[in-house]
Amino acid sequence: MPTSSTRLHAGALLLGLCTLAAAAPPAAHPANDFPTVDRVLYVQECMRAHPGPGFEMTNKCACTLDKLAASVKYQDYVSMSTIVKAMSIGGERGGAIRDVPSYEPQVKRYKELVSTAEKACFIGPAEPR
Repeated sequence: MPTSSTRLHAGALLLGLCTLAAAAPPAAHPANDFPTVDRVLYVQECMRAHPGPGFEMTNKCACTLDKLAASVKYQDYVSMSTIVKAMSIGGERGGAIRDVPSYEPQVKRYKELVSTAEKACFIGPAEPR
């Protein structure tokens, strides 16, 4: 049976550990963390563009978004991906986006980021629709 001295030391140690834990800075939060819903939507779109075994492609597409999140701020990602998606709109409405020269560098950067991330996560080119 522990002595009162042993219990006192154990209590002091526990109190010290609790104090250290409380004083420690919070765990580092990723600088460019994307909201969960946007992560899910990206993975779903990626899986549609790259058909394959479900579990494997879920992991590869999630890896791709993790690489993107490490490379670009969320707001920049939203801007670039919105422009790229809007460019696929047919007709006059899409032309209003496609004909803006100032969007070209963002489109190029987005496509390069996605391509690099996909290669790093072992995803091949998307299948034509």
